[in-house]
Amino acid sequence: MLPSTKQLVPYLLSLLRLVSALVLFSYGTQKIIGFPVDAGGPPVGSLPWIAGLFELVLGFSLLVGFKIRLSAFILSGLMAFAYFLRHAPQGFYPAQNGGTAAIIFCFVFLYLAVAGGGPLSLDAVRGKGDA
Repeated sequence: MLPSTKQLVPYLLSLLRLVSALVLFSYGTQKIIGFPVDAGGPPVGSLPWIAGLFELVLGFSLLVGFKIRLSAFILSGLMAFAYFLRHAPQGFYPAQNGGTAAIIFCFVFLYLAVAGGGPLSLDAVRGKGDA
C-alpha cells in the first residue's frame, strides 16, 4: 500500500532542500574551485566571488542539513540581491534577463527558512528543532 500524501510531505521537503542545495553548491564549486568546469572564475574578492563563497559554504550547510533555517534565510537574501543587482537591470522579464534561477532559488530558500529542511538532515538527527 502506498503512503498517503501527508506522510510523504516531510520527505519531499528534505528532497527539495537536497536538490536545491546541490544545484546551488555546484555553482559555488565552479566559481571558487573550478569544478566541474574551470571557467576561469571571478576575481578573488569581487562580488561574484563572494557570492560563490556563500554558495559553496552555505550550499554545503544546506545540503547536509546543518543550520538549515539560517543558511536558507541568508541564501534567499543572496539570491534576491543577485537578481536585482545582476539580472533586473538587463530587462523586466526574467526570461529576458536570465534571472529565472535567482528568483526560484530566492523563494525556495525563503520557504526552507520558514519550513525547515525535513527529517533527512543533520539538524533533525541532532534534535535541534531546526529541521
